[in-house]
Amino acid sequence: MSKPKQTQTMKPATAAQKLDVFLPATPREFQERLVSRDELDELQRNPPEWLVELRRDGPHPRNVVAARLRVSNSGLARGGVTEALTTAQIAELNANPPEWLIRERESFAEVKREERRLAERGRS
Repeated sequence: MSKPKQTQTMKPATAAQKLDVFLPATPREFQERLVSRDELDELQRNPPEWLVELRRDGPHPRNVVAARLRVSNSGLARGGVTEALTTAQIAELNANPPEWLIRERESFAEVKREERRLAERGRS
């Protein structure tokens, strides 16, 4: 007879990363316990109100901030952005981009163009 399948669990930080949310902004009960794979799947399928609000309003983790600003994570650091930003803060930066953001967007776009060029060359 085989052993019953053990439930796979993860740390709250891992679960928050998979959900694309900023862990310190999640409810305390989420931060203080392990999350099972089934619970994570359920959160993704049927997000509770707190998750919907976090995804909509933030604060957002660095990878989400970088994606919404169209720069790399390193570009955020070079621009001096070290904290999580809300959707409103990201919108303000997009509406009135500072010089560092314009520069980092250009650099990021150039890197992406070069990656596409190399990928095309590799397929030929």
